[in-house]
Amino acid sequence: MFTPHRKRLAVSTLLGATLLAVPVTAHATAVAPTAAPASAQVPAAAVGLDDPVKKDIAMQIVSSAENSSLNWKAQYKYIEDIGDGRGYTAGIIGFCSGTHDMLELVEYYTQIKPGNVLAKYLPALRKVDGSDSHAGLDPNFTKDWVKAASDSVFKKAQDHERDRVYFNPSVSRGKSDGVGVLGQFIYYDATVMHGDGTDSTSFRNIRKRALSKAKPPAQGGNETTWLNAFLDARVWAMKQEEAHSDTSRVDTAQRVWLKKGNLNLNTPLDWKVYGDPFHIG
Repeated sequence: MFTPHRKRLAVSTLLGATLLAVPVTAHATAVAPTAAPASAQVPAAAVGLDDPVKKDIAMQIVSSAENSSLNWKAQYKYIEDIGDGRGYTAGIIGFCSGTHDMLELVEYYTQIKPGNVLAKYLPALRKVDGSDSHAGLDPNFTKDWVKAASDSVFKKAQDHERDRVYFNPSVSRGKSDGVGVLGQFIYYDATVMHGDGTDSTSFRNIRKRALSKAKPPAQGGNETTWLNAFLDARVWAMKQEEAHSDTSRVDTAQRVWLKKGNLNLNTPLDWKVYGDPFHIG
């Protein structure tokens, strides 16, 4: 499981999909004497969180909570131990040396670029996995991480692992549940923070808790009612751990957009995280 508390958490308790492509049912109609052009009969595909523009918005929102900045692309080089028991937290999505995803990232990076500057740390990363230990990593791991972040291949590796582990599964789950862009983002942010393991605060168990109160659209439920139930369960999960106990990324961001009915996560967007205001025009 991955839990990305970042620079904010280092100084406080914590620093943090697309319109579901609702199946379009084709209706047979009698052939008219002058049929409309075929192009007019094919509806445009619904936009999802995986649309490039929406995805970039999602990255900015997560970065606002994790790094107090909308500039998520500046975070490839980010690395520090924020004292949350997960060892080093680093990169665009908060890969942690103690929660396996950093190990998988460096393994993937080494697979596509053998002999890279981080490859020599693989034995140590395997040993510290599951702990907050720096054994075998200090004193130069952080410097080498920053050095690696100047490599476009490492940036692509971070993108790949973010999508494989967190983004793509969240969007897929959101679409299968019948939620739109905002709902898919809500799923993504929850997966980023809580992971999708078997513990009670994981994504799957947050969703299970929500199911006791409401049904997703794919099961005949109302989308807004369902997302409110999911956010209620998310807040409960966050409060189970001191490091997550500040729930403003839900209360003054996601809940605000939901209350306004912005299920497509359309801009302009205004929100606050941990008291800091943000805007995407």
